[in-house]
Amino acid sequence: MKVGVRELRNNLSRYLDRVRAGDEVVVTDHGREIARVVPIGNGEREPGALDRLVAEGLVAAPLKARRPLPSRGIQVSEAVSPLVSEQRG
Repeated sequence: MKVGVRELRNNLSRYLDRVRAGDEVVVTDHGREIARVVPIGNGEREPGALDRLVAEGLVAAPLKARRPLPSRGIQVSEAVSPLVSEQRG
């Protein structure tokens, strides 16, 4: 099914219900197809371009997982506003 951007925006819930039911929604902008909304299936992602390039040996997969984010932020002991004002002179 094809739908324009404005129609999709105005009735997003309705179209997402159709996708949940297994339909594919093609989004158009001024009659030109720009996107496709499809159900994601059973939670497994389909192989993408990166997977294909790794399989072909053109790129290497990362050796380590991403670094974890810091567990806590910076602790501030006093306001910085006076320091900024002092530096501006």
